[in-house]
Amino acid sequence: MPQLSQLSEVYLSQFLWLAIALGFIFFVIARGMVPKIQATVDAREKRIAGDLEAAQQARAAADETEAAWRARMDAARAEAARVAQEAKAESGRDAEAKVKAAADKINLKIESAQDAIRGALASARSEIESVAAEATQEMVRRVAGLTLDKKDAAAAVKAELNV
Repeated sequence: MPQLSQLSEVYLSQFLWLAIALGFIFFVIARGMVPKIQATVDAREKRIAGDLEAAQQARAAADETEAAWRARMDAARAEAARVAQEAKAESGRDAEAKVKAAADKINLKIESAQDAIRGALASARSEIESVAAEATQEMVRRVAGLTLDKKDAAAAVKAELNV
């Protein structure tokens, strides 16, 4: 077989060319592609960290809003109790109807204040959920390359925030 008889004459040159080709491929990948891939991974990690930090800040803002709401509620209750006690102390038996009317007014004010605060809290939560859902959609699109439905993103954010 002529192919086998030539093997001893050409195998060194073929090993040399194999080494040159593999070395060229190694340097092209190591010097050209790996730094670009690493830069992309680093940028993605920074963006994810930034988005997570923004979500943490939004959650902290929501917690602060809730604490302020609770403080206002306590102050409103304390004020209502003070007004009710003063009205009871000043009025006698014949003024009991007036005291009851004042207490009813206070209760209505408290209820309206509670409703307003609940509305503000619900609005803040929905805004946070909306921003978090948009951020989730963007992260999924950039990280996984998938398009996430707005309803699915909102449901996932709601589930995570209600934990």
